[in-house]
Amino acid sequence: MLYPRRGSALVTGGAGFVGSHLCRRLVERGQRVVCLDNLATGRTENVRHLLDHPGFTLLLADVTEDWEVTEPLEAVFHLASAASPSDYLRMPLETLEAGSAGTRNALACARAHGARFVLTSTSEVYGDPREHPQRETYWGHVNPIGPRSVYDEAKRYAESLTTAHHRTLGTDTGIARVFNTYGPGMRMDDGRMIPTFLRQALKGEPITVTGSGNQTRSICYVDDTVEGLLALADSDTADPVNIGSEEEVSVLNLADYIRVLSGSRSEVSFVDRPEDDPHYRRPDISRAMRVLGWAPVVHLGEGLRRTLAHVLDREVFPDRQGTIPQQGRNGRTNHDDRGALPGLGRGHHP
Repeated sequence: MLYPRRGSALVTGGAGFVGSHLCRRLVERGQRVVCLDNLATGRTENVRHLLDHPGFTLLLADVTEDWEVTEPLEAVFHLASAASPSDYLRMPLETLEAGSAGTRNALACARAHGARFVLTSTSEVYGDPREHPQRETYWGHVNPIGPRSVYDEAKRYAESLTTAHHRTLGTDTGIARVFNTYGPGMRMDDGRMIPTFLRQALKGEPITVTGSGNQTRSICYVDDTVEGLLALADSDTADPVNIGSEEEVSVLNLADYIRVLSGSRSEVSFVDRPEDDPHYRRPDISRAMRVLGWAPVVHLGEGLRRTLAHVLDREVFPDRQGTIPQQGRNGRTNHDDRGALPGLGRGHHP
């Protein structure tokens, strides 16, 4: 059942990529927002357009340390954590602390205010999955001591702590297992696949695809991800819910798509795959559709066009050649955003 919440909300990690979009959307819904961030990976630039809004407060603090929100809260969204491999490999201890001490502090805040707590977990809790697509009942296949474990295990612990709070203390909690998300506002040095491919294509550099490129990802546009988080906050479900797109694409086809879309002459260069890199990734979103009434609406091609347009509006690429495909009368590109360009079909499986 959905219970629309319109009171004040705390967003930890609110100056990050997804967090800043969530803050904007909450303000648009008429809610007061406290954005807590230490700017380790977030940026003031992401929320600059909200700084003068009377319903928005930026609280510079580390979620793992002592902090306090005095105004009444109806919802607490816990997003604070490094999320890209380049960031959490650079800050392994901080990432583990965000998932443990940070989650504990955010839960304590939610409990003190009687607020709904929403944990943004991750599809990484499934590891390199042996089930495809991944349902919330799947326990995962994770290397607990591999290089990615600082992120994977931090989120798995955060889920366990959140569930224990709910079962033991009756805290009102929800867990969103967020799959790969992309869109305007990603750092070009983020290290994740889409901003890396965009930067390389626009600079005319080789587009680096790991392994054979046959590994697949399902990538959700950020506006859809945010709507999923809001739907979870407005519900009373405590069970984990997958939030992601069912559009599955191989890494190689995605690189080709971005190259064509950006008008780039870059060639694809194959590099070694990182350790424990998942082979396949696609959510089963049946529970989200049934419990939350949520499903993504922005197709991959359209979302990438919007993302590219945003990048070109804010970044300078003097050597860039080619132009973005123009929109047609329906507001979409003159390519079919689900298949006319390479890579928008299902991924390939053995």
